[in-house]
Amino acid sequence: MKYDFTAIEKKWQTKWKEEKTFACKTGDTSKPKFYGLVEFPYPSGNGLHVGHARPYTAMDVVARKKRMDGYNVLFPIGFDAFGLPTENFAIKNHIHPAKVTHDNIANFTKQLEMLGYSFDWDRVVNTTDPSYYKWTQWIFLQLWKKGLAYKTTMPVNWCTSCKCVLANEEVVEGVCERCGAPVIRKEKSQWMLKITAYAQRLIDDLDDLDFIERVKIQQKNWIGRSTGAEVTFKATTGEDIVVYTTRPDTLFGATYMVLSPEHELIKGWMEAGKLANADEVAAYQKVAASKSDLERTELNKEKTGVKLDGVRGVNPVNGKEIPIFISDYVLATYGTGAIMAVPAHDDRDWEFAKKFGCEIIEVVSGGEDVQQAAFTAKDDTGIMVNSNFLNGLTVKDAIPVITKWLEEKGIGHAQVNYKLRDWVFSRQRYWGEPIPMVWCDKCGWQPIPEDQLPLLLPEVESYEPTDDGESPISKMTDWVNTTCPCCGGPAKRETDTMPQWAGSSWYFLRYMDPHNDKTLASKEALEYWSPVDWYNGGMEHTTLHLLYSRFWHKFLYDIGVVPTKEPYQKRTSHGMILGEGGEKMSKSRGNVVNPNDIIEQYGADTMRTYIMFIGDFEKAAAWSANAVKGCKRFLDRVWNLATEQEHVGDEYSKANEAAVHKAIKKVSEDIEAMKFNTAIAALMALVNDFYANGASRGDMKALLLMLSPFAPHMCEELWEMAGYGGQVCLQPWPEYDASKTVAATVQMAVQVSGKVKANIVVPADASDEDIVAAALADPKVAKLAEGMNLVKSIVVKGKLVSLIFKPQA
Repeated sequence: MKYDFTAIEKKWQTKWKEEKTFACKTGDTSKPKFYGLVEFPYPSGNGLHVGHARPYTAMDVVARKKRMDGYNVLFPIGFDAFGLPTENFAIKNHIHPAKVTHDNIANFTKQLEMLGYSFDWDRVVNTTDPSYYKWTQWIFLQLWKKGLAYKTTMPVNWCTSCKCVLANEEVVEGVCERCGAPVIRKEKSQWMLKITAYAQRLIDDLDDLDFIERVKIQQKNWIGRSTGAEVTFKATTGEDIVVYTTRPDTLFGATYMVLSPEHELIKGWMEAGKLANADEVAAYQKVAASKSDLERTELNKEKTGVKLDGVRGVNPVNGKEIPIFISDYVLATYGTGAIMAVPAHDDRDWEFAKKFGCEIIEVVSGGEDVQQAAFTAKDDTGIMVNSNFLNGLTVKDAIPVITKWLEEKGIGHAQVNYKLRDWVFSRQRYWGEPIPMVWCDKCGWQPIPEDQLPLLLPEVESYEPTDDGESPISKMTDWVNTTCPCCGGPAKRETDTMPQWAGSSWYFLRYMDPHNDKTLASKEALEYWSPVDWYNGGMEHTTLHLLYSRFWHKFLYDIGVVPTKEPYQKRTSHGMILGEGGEKMSKSRGNVVNPNDIIEQYGADTMRTYIMFIGDFEKAAAWSANAVKGCKRFLDRVWNLATEQEHVGDEYSKANEAAVHKAIKKVSEDIEAMKFNTAIAALMALVNDFYANGASRGDMKALLLMLSPFAPHMCEELWEMAGYGGQVCLQPWPEYDASKTVAATVQMAVQVSGKVKANIVVPADASDEDIVAAALADPKVAKLAEGMNLVKSIVVKGKLVSLIFKPQA
């Protein structure tokens, strides 16, 4: 009987959809709950790609097994559909972004269904649906009420082509990562969310989570906690200059200061005529303003700067006057925007000092010449020198001593700082959630009443931002002009929209109760399903998305909306699928693999099986057309085994019993550990055993149960044909007997003088003496032993026995 994968897959996809096989119920107390989550896709015009298929198939395998393990499984999907790509496509093709989004979602849905994913399709969310973004807006209003949303003017990265604000990560070598146009820095009024208020909790609460270690490290590095002190230096013109340092113990070695080019003191000195080289300073400020923060810090290898001519700093611990520079590697947004420089003990300061001729004073003894290189030993056992009352102390002991001294003198105090900056929450674009605020000249910013949510996007003729960088919504005067909710006077609506991050920061909560029109999700649903048990996604989203959604969740926890302080209990990540040559897939290289083509040629089950067999799930793996064919041959062998051979007996056959129990143990453990490739390898080995030994109905039943999460359509068809009853995806997962996973016999290699000469089969529990005796009894070995004495034997249990002979005297 022919394996007609096209007809079989269509049949079972239709049946699952009509019967709502994978729908789950909130509050089913007869089963434990399992909430498995994948990152919902951005529905681009290009459709689903193999990069989506890898994580989605993996979590589908997990979700299917969990159902068979007896769990009430929530495995949902949705679409993160606001954002710039859709808007740019709409502008270029003169199509409304809502129409683009609708068509793209329809295409994605069709593709996801083609792959046989066991999503609960009744729970789909779409971030552009007003019934969804009503609650995104509601969360923003709660943040505003608690003082965590505010508006301020700040320097931003501005793409001259996209006409929008870019994050630092979106600026590469001074140009827009998306379009390649020049990026400039400009001042804009932006909505901000005070994520910094949660910085320490976002670090501390990682300890209780089952996140892979590299994800925890990325979270902590992004937040960037450091401990140190704020110290007040004086300027020779009388002003205080507050610096933040993680090494207050090295204060006696501070030989110059560096301010950010934007530091507020510089403007005052220039206006007061204090700087003799004001033109040079202004020119440097202009160049620095064109660079992103990333370029100024991580990418800035060559140190640049300008020495201020006319103003010097005074070191508070010894009264010495020291030069002040401005340099773009110091950011106004980190610490105080001013640093003290200790070139003897910091590589960056040392390079700068050498370039600009600054003094280098050793204050931590390390036995190295600090004039030749900075001494930057990472431990805290160095001994303080040239440091007055700190001399002779270790670095570890000196830090609290100097900090206490600064506090007693009133010129410093201990301080914890974070690299994390508040979240820029404005976009001067059309295709996003309207920010539900109005400006009243009398009352200031006011939230619109909650009963007026959702605040809908207006219809606009053009989606292009204005030439001055404002949202196209700003031209819709009928929509913009409104009344103040506070005083009833004239007011104007906010015309900025939210960033794409907004909708993805809480979507996992809406899945729990997606049709609720009274609240974002019912208390019952939130208490039953929270937290997400297992969240899998790309490593590119383990910083910002994970951080933003954890922040929103913690805020909702604080105001009593959600029952857990963290949204995700477990987080794993997958490697990228590369092209055939090991290069990243891209249209320009012509190596993009379209899942539709694979499904049409080989079937969805082959696609699923291959994408799980391709390699270590956490690592990048190169696509191989030959390996796809290999997975198709494997499924063909299973089909032929089931349909062309006779299977008798409902129990495991004697010949296969141990192999079946071993396979159940291996596949069960490997799915939980996301070692999908070795789980499939174990099933391939089991099929080989079945071909060699024959297979009973019981043997085949176990095989289909284990294979079904990977190749569900074919397994359903074979299950039905065999008359096992019901659907395979709803059957209990098979159990193994641990005692039967241990082989009764083992095969061992026999080495004679270091070379393998034979293989023997011995009982698994055989003694060393018995193993040696069995080796000597082998005909090949016996022949080699003629006229020889055995002088040494080495037994490596389960693997080999090594024999060394010498001629008889």
